[in-house]
Amino acid sequence: MQPDFEDMTVGRTYEIDGSYDVTDSEIKRFAEQYDPQPFHLDEDAAAESMFGSLAASGWHTASMCMRLLVEGFLDPESSMGGKGIDELRWLQPVYPGDTLRIEVEVLEKRVSESRPAIGHVRTKLVGYNQDGEAVIEWTARTMHRRRDHEHGREGGHGKE
Repeated sequence: MQPDFEDMTVGRTYEIDGSYDVTDSEIKRFAEQYDPQPFHLDEDAAAESMFGSLAASGWHTASMCMRLLVEGFLDPESSMGGKGIDELRWLQPVYPGDTLRIEVEVLEKRVSESRPAIGHVRTKLVGYNQDGEAVIEWTARTMHRRRDHEHGREGGHGKE
């Protein structure tokens, strides 16, 4: 389901179709480029860390969940990008062999006062592993083109 602004219901939690299988090679590739800490790169070093084995970077976990959000929730016709993350928490480590899935709760939505072609939505995303354990959560603010104004060209990441 990829609801547009008008179809999002405040208070509803959407269980997003799709999942993401985490691999050790991808954990290492991401870490090499963006978060080169030993417990993300090397099994021996990771075994000696608080994680006990290779673990995904929190930023990698966020990226995998973002992929699920884009593919399973954000409507490609109406999504206009984000205005920011208010809170981000890594709750549990993510390991090779884990399978991630997400849920998204709509916390609030409103029509822009200065640009009525845009709707603002605040959501809470929770990512879970295959055991149903929450591994990440964030609260985000996003912008969406409204159906009544679908041909308008307003938008951008400016102040609102």
